[in-house]
This record gives sequence, C-alpha cells and structure tokens, in this order.
Amino acid sequence: MPWDISVLCHINPLHFSVPRCPVDPPRPMPLLLQHPMGFWGQHELLGTNRSVLFFGHRGFLGFRSLYLDEYRDRLFIGGKDVLYSLRLDRASTDTKEIYWPPLPGQTEECFRKGKDPATDCANYVRLLQPYNRTHLLACGTGACHPVCTFIYVGHRGEHAFNLDPGSMESGRGRCPHEPDRAFASTIIGGELYAGLTADFLGRDPGIFRSTGTRAALRTEVDQRLLNDPKFVAAYMIPDNDDQDDDKAYFFFTEKVVEADSKEHTIVSRVARVCVNDAGGQRVLVNKWSTFNKARLVCSVPGPGGIDTHFDELEDVFLLRTKDGKNPEIYALFSTVSHVFQGSAVCVYRMADIREVFNGPFAHRDSPLHQWGAYEGRVPYPRPGVCPSKTTNQPQRPYRSTKELPDEVLHFARAHPLMYRPVRPRHHRPLLVKTDLQHGLRQLVVDRVDTEDGQHDVLFLGTDAGSVLKVVVLQKQSSAVTEEVVLEELQVFKVPVPITQMEISVKRQKLYVGASLGVAQVRLHQCKSYGTACAECCLARDPYCAWDGTACTRYQPSGKRRYVRHTSSVHQCLDQNLTVDDLEHVEEKVLYGMEHNSTFLECVPRSPQASVQWFVQRPPDEQRDEVKTDERVLQTEQGLLFRQLHRRDAGIYYCKTLEHGFTQTVAKTALEVLGGEQLARATPRQREDRHPLCPEPWLAAPAPKTWYKDILHLASSADRQRVEEQCLRLWCGHRKGKMAKGKHALAGMDVGKKGRVAKPQGERIRVPRQAAAT
Repeated sequence: MPWDISVLCHINPLHFSVPRCPVDPPRPMPLLLQHPMGFWGQHELLGTNRSVLFFGHRGFLGFRSLYLDEYRDRLFIGGKDVLYSLRLDRASTDTKEIYWPPLPGQTEECFRKGKDPATDCANYVRLLQPYNRTHLLACGTGACHPVCTFIYVGHRGEHAFNLDPGSMESGRGRCPHEPDRAFASTIIGGELYAGLTADFLGRDPGIFRSTGTRAALRTEVDQRLLNDPKFVAAYMIPDNDDQDDDKAYFFFTEKVVEADSKEHTIVSRVARVCVNDAGGQRVLVNKWSTFNKARLVCSVPGPGGIDTHFDELEDVFLLRTKDGKNPEIYALFSTVSHVFQGSAVCVYRMADIREVFNGPFAHRDSPLHQWGAYEGRVPYPRPGVCPSKTTNQPQRPYRSTKELPDEVLHFARAHPLMYRPVRPRHHRPLLVKTDLQHGLRQLVVDRVDTEDGQHDVLFLGTDAGSVLKVVVLQKQSSAVTEEVVLEELQVFKVPVPITQMEISVKRQKLYVGASLGVAQVRLHQCKSYGTACAECCLARDPYCAWDGTACTRYQPSGKRRYVRHTSSVHQCLDQNLTVDDLEHVEEKVLYGMEHNSTFLECVPRSPQASVQWFVQRPPDEQRDEVKTDERVLQTEQGLLFRQLHRRDAGIYYCKTLEHGFTQTVAKTALEVLGGEQLARATPRQREDRHPLCPEPWLAAPAPKTWYKDILHLASSADRQRVEEQCLRLWCGHRKGKMAKGKHALAGMDVGKKGRVAKPQGERIRVPRQAAAT
C-alpha cells in the first residue's frame, strides 16, 4: 500500500526529477500503522468494507458514552447535547436521534463559573445503562448541572427512542459535572452504583448508590477511604448462589503517602461493597458499612526482588466464563515512572481477589508508621461481610447491616484497607509494551476457539485513534509466552484518544468510540494474509485458518489448519508451496544519482520476520548478501544508501525469514546515473519548477551529507513539521536558508532506529515510502 504523501514536499534525493512543493496548506493526515500484511489506515479500512464510521448528524459527535444492546440489536450513543439509537443490522439507515441540550440559562451560568463554553458548557451524555426491559437510564453533565432521565427504547423488535421529560431529575452523585472527569457506574437491581467526584470543584469523591427505592448511600468523606480517586470500572460479581451475598466491585487509582516519603504515589485499587448494605443504625448512617479496598499489583519481577510496577490503571475488562461467579479480570496499566514509559496487561482471578479480602486487615499506628497486618481481635461479624444465610452463624443471624454492632462499624471505618495486595495470574503481566509511540488507553478481550485450543485476543485502543490486535501464545513445553501483534488499525483519521470500546462476539464486530465519533470494525480480515498456506499459518491469527484453498474464518466443525510454532513450510508442503515459491514479485526500477542518497523500500509482512537483503550484479547470476556499514544502512523500512557508488547498481532482493519460511517480498533494479547523464536528462525539468522555488535547480548538485538522512529522520506523526522542513530545504532560494536548515538538522539528537528527539521530546517515525517509484 503506497504512502499518501500529498502533504509532503517530494524530497527526491532518490530520483533526478525536480522537487515540487505543495500549494495547499497542510491538513491532518491519518497515521498509518503496521499489521503483518502491511498497513491499515482509515482509508484502507473503509475501502475493504471493514469499518463503518458514524459522526452524528451534525458532523461532530462529542462522543462520551456507548451501550451495546445485542438483545435488541441496537447501539446507543451519547454525545454533546445528543443521543442516538442505531440498528446493528442496518447501521447506516433508520437512525433515531434525541436532542438534549442544557436547560435555559445553564450554559450562561456555566460560563460565569469559569468553565470553558466550548468544551464544558454543554450536556455531555456520560451514562447510558439498561434500567429495565423497556428503558435506559441516561445522565448528562447539563453544563455543569448534572441531570438524569429515562429513555424509552421499547421491546425487542421495536425501534422506539423517546426521552421522558417527566422523569428528569438531578444527576448529582450519579454523573460528573465535567465531560472528561473519571467516572464508573453499573446498575444492579434497579439501583445505580457510581464512582465519581460529586461536586463542582472536584473535592467530593465517593461511591454512591441511588435511583432505587432504598435510601441513598455513599462513602464517608475521608481520605483513608478515597484519596483523589480516578474511577475506571464497576461490576457486580456474585460470590455464590445467595443473592444476599452479592457484591459490587470498583476499580480505581488513588494517591497515597508512604511513611518514608512526603510525595504522593499513585496506586491501583479494587474495592467492594455489599449490594444489600443499608448503612449503620447509629454509626455510618447512610454510609457504606461494608466498604473494603485492596491494592491491585501489576509488576515485572526484577533482580534482587525489585519489581517494575505499572501503577496507573487505565481500563478493566471482565471476560465472562461459563462460571458466572469466576470471570477473568483483564486490567490495562501504564507506568508513571520518570525512567521509562510503557503499558502492561495483567490478568486476575476472582479466587485471588476474594482471598485477599478474606485475609488480614492493614493497620498502622500513625501516618509516620509503616503499614502492617492487624494482629488484634477482629469483631464478629467480620467487617466487610454481607449479612446473608451464607455468612451468618447459627443462632447469631444478622438480617441487615443496621443490626451490626457498633464495634463492627467502628472497626470497618478505621480499617478499610486489606494488608495483602492482589497479584496477577502467574505473578507477572500477560503483556508488556514499552516500545510504543502512543499510550494504551482501552482494552477488550475475545476468547477464540481454534484447532489447538482457546486463545485470548486483546484489542488495545491508543490515544492516537488506533487499535492494536494482539494475541499472547504459550510456547510448547515451556512457561514462556510469545506476544504477536496481529494488526494495528488506524480507526480515526485524526489522532484522537480512544475513550471506549465494546465488542460483539455474536456479530464479530468491535465498536470504537472517540470524541469525533464511533466506528464499527470487523474483528478479522483473513483474506488479507495472502493467498498461500504458509502466509495464513504464519499470521497466527486465531480467527483465521487455511481451508485447503484460501485463508478463511476458522470454523471448529470444518477441516481447518492452524499452526503456531511448528514449521509452516512442512505443514504446507501438500499445498505445493516451496520455500521460495513467492519470489515472483513485481520488479521495480529505481534510478539514483552517483554520490547522492537512495532508499530501497521493504516492509516485512510480519513484524516477527527477520529481513535479509541480497544483490545480483549482472551478468553474474550469483546473489550476494548486502553488507551494511556507515554508508549503507538497513532500517526498519528498507535499505538506505547514504552515498551511491557506481558499483551499487544491480538487482536487490528483500527476503524475510520466519519459522523456516522464506519469501521474497521486494525486488528492485537499481540503476546509478552519473552527473553527466543527469545533466543531459534534465533541461526541460529545470524549467518545470514551482513558483515557491524560483531558483533553477542545479543539474548536478554537490553532495550534502546533512540532508542525506532525511529519510531516516522524517516523521509521519507531524506532517506540518515535515512540510516546513521540505520548504526550507528544497524551496529556499538563498544560501542562508540552506545553512539554517543544515544547522537545525545538526542540532537534532539522532537515536536508534532512525528516531529523532525533538526539542519538545516528541518521537517521530520514518515514513514507509519517501517517493513514488
């Protein structure tokens, strides 16, 4: 797939054509990311009918909430002053809209309070939850006056979508005041459980229960319970078949101050409360009496017992299993370390979480002391335990938390924290990524059945509008795992953070939300993995398998192949595929000028493949491996000649090797022109110059090593900067400008893999293709 370089100046040290400069101003372009068979940008996803985009009827959605209702085959979307209902079977038609702006005067009052009218003073719909069989509960910021109402959506098969004005009521304690403040909620038995900051100034964090027939409940305003929390997710997870023992779990981060430090540290937590909690009779009245919390650890074990911690919880996904009481909890973390930046995914078992909550409480005598396990007497019934048939002792029943002794409530207030942390499965992360240019923010997981068992496919949303599709494979006869980035999909053209993702296993679709809009993306595109058995097997996509003639969606009932770690070549010999059967690739001809620089593109189809370059110099038939040095560099995108010699002419083959399977993916015939040949070839081209470049271009310019690394340095992430660089280098008609460009490049800190440290610290990437061949 060629690069879209419409906003780039055609920097052509590779060719002898006259450089042309753009007339139009720069505009945002899609950032193209790699997947095993190439790159999927937004245009490619649309072109293959793999994605559908929805931006609302006003062009900008201001997306904030999403609810996927597979029972009704509907997708409900909340945005800026608007709600939408889309039919999943006909996403582009029969769309219903509810316009829901703030009440008169609220926008002006929001502005007078110092909020930004462009970003804060509107009704952003933050909550969309199913309330009963026919209604949704919807809550919006209401221009910093939170408001909630019910939406009638009808019965299954009926496409109704109406707001009930009579049900409008205050959303305080149910919805944040701001459109982007952290928030998590779930509805259990007709009651809303929400973790948020409930006041305008952001100083009243808590876990609230409301909207039901019982009295409202919340946490005490106490930093021992919640200290500047950022709520991420909330779920109801039953412990057993006794509904009186059900608990609501909240996942969040908060600040702590250790005894040996005056600085705040961010830690991740899991907290729980009993669904049947009614508060205390004399102590903790209308407050949670069963609140407990524990630290959620995601760390990489290091030498000497020193772990590398990922403390900033970004997202949580509950992977439901056949046992509804024991789902697997996937959590996405990032690091707040000043040493390095990265993300990790850890998996937790409910059995381990319950064991921690049943373990010792944490205790310290004062803020100046270290935490230790509480060794005193714990009152009965144990604080944090739900009054139920399961937990009551004979002849000592407690039917409600209002019947709990004051001693129990005082202990619960003083000891909300558990001593032991919750550690992930295998005591280490499932996935660690430290080499990404963009942060990971969202996570969903799909458990896929394959011929050799089940595999969990992770979809990771970034803060640049892209989604990574990753599978972690367990190597045979080993505890070692191998992570395979199957695809990187650029869902949105503009690099905006992805804020919510939902997955439909039934429809095999992923729904991705960002401020601009919502995208529907197919989970797989098996035919993109090529037309050969080995290509399909090497892709290692659990959704796909070789059916004897093509790479197709795996069907457990059919005869399919799926190869993980065995030799793909041997597995596919019966398909008449030899090791070098894919050598018949299109040959490209590239002209380069002697003493100038030239780039030969080659991007492997799989990020796990190793690349080797070979050259054949006619009339010899022998192919020799290309030797790299300071003049000839092998990059992630191809082969860069910093200075061409006549002897470099020949036919270059780019070959990839993976699990014993070798294939040629690029074939380029390089012809080297001398200065005298270029002088004869370019008189007409010297007249064909852009008005921004008034000076004639010299036929045989002297080599300038300061710009020969532009291909190694230029970035697709900042197109405007690249264009400015082009104009300065190629269109400058005064020698002073050229010297200035040379000085600017010389001041850059060039690192490994062709990346440059900008003055602001931004990392940039090498474009896949610098010029048309």
